[in-house]
Amino acid sequence: MALRCWRWWHWSAWPRTRPPPSGSTQSFRQQFSTQEQTPQICVVGSGPAGFYTAQHLLKHHSRARVDIYEKQLVPFGLVRFGVAPDHPEVKNVINTFTQTARSDRCAFHGNVVVGRDVTVPELQEAYHAVVLSYGAEDHRALEIPGEELPGVFSARAFVGWYNGLPENQELAPDLSCDTAVILGQGNVALDVARILLTPPEHLEKTDITEAALGALRQSRVKTVWIVGRRGPLQVAFTIKELREMIQLPGTRPILDPADFLGLQDRIKEVPRPRKRLMELLLRTAMEKPGAAGIRLAVTRLEGVGEATRAVPTGDVEDLPCGLVLSSIGYKSRPIDPSVPFDLKLGVIPNTEGRVVDMPGLYCSGWVKRGPTGVITTTMTDSFLTGQMLLQDLKAGLLPSGPRPGYAAIKALLSSRGLGSL
Repeated sequence: MALRCWRWWHWSAWPRTRPPPSGSTQSFRQQFSTQEQTPQICVVGSGPAGFYTAQHLLKHHSRARVDIYEKQLVPFGLVRFGVAPDHPEVKNVINTFTQTARSDRCAFHGNVVVGRDVTVPELQEAYHAVVLSYGAEDHRALEIPGEELPGVFSARAFVGWYNGLPENQELAPDLSCDTAVILGQGNVALDVARILLTPPEHLEKTDITEAALGALRQSRVKTVWIVGRRGPLQVAFTIKELREMIQLPGTRPILDPADFLGLQDRIKEVPRPRKRLMELLLRTAMEKPGAAGIRLAVTRLEGVGEATRAVPTGDVEDLPCGLVLSSIGYKSRPIDPSVPFDLKLGVIPNTEGRVVDMPGLYCSGWVKRGPTGVITTTMTDSFLTGQMLLQDLKAGLLPSGPRPGYAAIKALLSSRGLGSL
């Protein structure tokens, strides 16, 4: 097998929809006439944020009923379509989400696009509270000439392609080239590089799609450049991802020792987790002293610590390649004209999950705080939103009286010639 290298650079058993609450109309109304009413809550999005929010609500309110709406036919969002296929341990959280979904007080409604098939105000009319947890569906654009050229894709679309996201199945990346370039130096960038260089016989043991596996079997990509604007101290990937790249079968890292000059003294002042990462990078670079890195766009660093920023110097070099993947971050989109949205930050303006100036409307996950952190970060974030909602419910700040919940939404969808799963 030809030597490959990477270069670092500056289910079927889904629970059915829950039936409407049993009992007569009179007993239903009587229930709402007491303080022990049954809150009807809607969650938009079935990824980690949506399920963790639902989990908290169901656990801490014994009568709450939660309907989860999802635009895809299947649940689990980024866990299903965003996690690398060779990271099955990360996907184990699906087991927890499945237990939540099996509750007789929780229902999943797929194939419903909120903002198109049904509006947020219509959901608010049907439920006591609505939580927006639809994540970051888009990618940050490079906003440079050539971004729309053939062979240039977002890493997000490429990840969706090999994970089976329906909207990305026609991507058809050309892997007949020798060299690929990934712009960005976060965990997603390393995931994509690893998938491109992992021997197909290893990928056969994962849940990667057959179509992607077939294309990767025919791939001629032997070199992957990982390109970043800033230096080693500012890389966004974790030490776990770096170790996986270094230990990848049949590959060798090529790091430019020049990028690491003076780093040994500087890493003494950084926090321990970052220090360990820098030491591993430095050790790997020094083990290959003859390997030269190439800068795509030379930058100068200004500032100190977190305020450090990359400033273009005007020096540009050409890097021949046949595939470019942009991995500079995800971003959320506005979901409905009625919902405030900060286009610059890519989030819904909120205070601890309460959407600003919209009582009864909440948000959790990436659309609440931006596309940062790991699944456990989203768990903590979503639990907090759930806690705020229950506080408002207890304080009498949410609508009183019965709400029809899914029954009303089902009627709306039916009247529009639509349906859910």
